[in-house]
Amino acid sequence: MKTLKTISNFVSRYMAVIVIAIAALALFAPNTVSFIKTSYVNTLLGIVMFGMGLTLKPMDFKVVFSRPKDVIIGCISQFAIMPLLAFLLTKLFNLPAELAIGVILVGTCPGGTSSNVMTYLSKGDVALSVGMTAVSTVLAPFLTPLLTYLYAGTKVNVDMMSMFLSIIKVVIVPIAAGFLFNHFFKSITEKAVEVLPLISTTAIVAIVAAVVSANSAKILTSGLLIVGVVILHNVCGYLLGYGVGKALKLDSTKCRAISIEVGMQNSGLATSLAATHFAQYPLATIPGAVFSV
Repeated sequence: MKTLKTISNFVSRYMAVIVIAIAALALFAPNTVSFIKTSYVNTLLGIVMFGMGLTLKPMDFKVVFSRPKDVIIGCISQFAIMPLLAFLLTKLFNLPAELAIGVILVGTCPGGTSSNVMTYLSKGDVALSVGMTAVSTVLAPFLTPLLTYLYAGTKVNVDMMSMFLSIIKVVIVPIAAGFLFNHFFKSITEKAVEVLPLISTTAIVAIVAAVVSANSAKILTSGLLIVGVVILHNVCGYLLGYGVGKALKLDSTKCRAISIEVGMQNSGLATSLAATHFAQYPLATIPGAVFSV
């Protein structure tokens, strides 16, 4: 366990470097990681979500009831800014349908699983960040399909009920299972949490490797465009999220939390939904994978 904890701490510290390195390997030498199939994405995301559930405690939801105004501001910002930004970027850059749906899926997904850690590192309001992640994730089965239909329904066929069921299966059920496991087997969870970064990072890296390696040739031909759009989406999300907080005269710690929650998306879910519901558009999985990087 001590060795695993050491490896987990290393992986946690250098996660960004590891993800970028694996993405580069999958892009330029796809055969080296081609054994990781895109069909594994849902299972891998479920593992990440189960790990997220293991870290949740009833106290994490206290902020939802003690400071509902802050959480409501954050969640409205999340589901208003990122989907609209995604839609505008697809129009601005005149993206083909298969890329556009991928960008829009990233925009309509809930907050990212690493946002709480990033908020902590930026000295933001961690309690607000956790509350926003929890609420946006619970709302995702309803809002993600609806917003995807609203912004992409004219480009592709969007089956909202099927998407709803997918999000329940790969996000809500694993998180709930992890939450319940943590509640009833706390002593086991306390030990397991120490190696969660290793498990989660491995799963995220595998998702990136699977998607990038499967589409390496297409990425190399239109990679700069995809990367540029994804970076703009990400950065504008941070800026506008912070701007909303400032406009409403929230203190800087809350502004940082909202900024990171708005800008960081659960791009693994976007990749999963693209692979499951838009398989006829292979490039739809790319924006989510690039967003993870």
